[in-house]
Amino acid sequence: MRTPRRSALLVSVLALLAAFASPATAAVIRVPQGFRPASTSWTGPETGYVLGYSPCAKSWCPALLGTTDAGRHWRRLGAPPMALPDNHNHVALRVFGDRVAYVSDGVHVRTTRDGGTTWYPVTLTGAREPYYLSKITETGGRVFAMLTSYGEGRGSTRLYSGAAGSPVLAPVPGFAVTGGLTYGDLAVGGGLQVALGADYGTEKYWTSRDGVRFSPADPPCPEGSVASLAGVRERQVVALCSSSPGSPSPGSTERQLRHAPQLGGRFSEVVAAPFAGINQGFDAASPTSATVAAVGGGVGFLHSTADGGRTWTTLALTERGFALTDLDFPGRGTGVVVDGQPDAYGGSALYRTTDGGQSWRELKFG
Repeated sequence: MRTPRRSALLVSVLALLAAFASPATAAVIRVPQGFRPASTSWTGPETGYVLGYSPCAKSWCPALLGTTDAGRHWRRLGAPPMALPDNHNHVALRVFGDRVAYVSDGVHVRTTRDGGTTWYPVTLTGAREPYYLSKITETGGRVFAMLTSYGEGRGSTRLYSGAAGSPVLAPVPGFAVTGGLTYGDLAVGGGLQVALGADYGTEKYWTSRDGVRFSPADPPCPEGSVASLAGVRERQVVALCSSSPGSPSPGSTERQLRHAPQLGGRFSEVVAAPFAGINQGFDAASPTSATVAAVGGGVGFLHSTADGGRTWTTLALTERGFALTDLDFPGRGTGVVVDGQPDAYGGSALYRTTDGGQSWRELKFG
């Protein structure tokens, strides 16, 4: 009887070693031919994960890759059973800690609690289609998501939450807005920030240091603009305030950077940002270094500042120009962004920066 017990123990240990928490320990497997990235999630400057797709049997098959050396080497991991949507919805991967991850195409959500070995469908309590899940993040062992429902000229955006790895996410009471056009954003790092708005007139904002107790605060942006949030950087908070898309001219967005001295503090120091493109993402590497991802006229733009917005540099990515997603700065000036989509005409690519967004290079796979 001892031998089977030891065998079972060995199997359990091997299963733990295979978790995506340590991609370098996984068996070396060639990257699928024709692999194109759809989404990326990094838990640190060196450790990251990429969910992508490759052509197979007249369709697209998912593959999940991991790296612990900033993309110099990649390992194959357990991919979620998430099809590439025909409508070009973004398939977003979010990895939290050493074993928990979520993946969503905006409508369907799956989670893993064992490093990708098993993926479970996630129930969004009370959600009625049509809806779109725009963002998922985690702090303090809890997952938070932003869900927007719409239809018949009226919609709502509300905050959902659940324990990390839970197959059920439920609305958080008191965190919702309704209107003809509703929206919201989340940010973690030094605390949790939640912004909700409707019709460019109703703006609400909360902060929390533990993901349990929330305090209302003055919104980051003035009436008539939408807030995009970045995490707390060196005790300061950076937000991007944007006008409606297409203002002041088609394919552009009026933008301003605003800063707060601390979480929950009043935002001030209004600084103008470049107009080109429609917003696709925003994040800050430090209180003075921030990047806006935008797309317009078939061109992808990465607008970056290293001096708090006094001056900006713009990198134009003209090869794809379809979408820029998953812009994130996981630490030490390192940032990532995905350009394009796997099944788009120009395909997709993963870019990385190590200088806070001033220069970017494409990461290769294989």
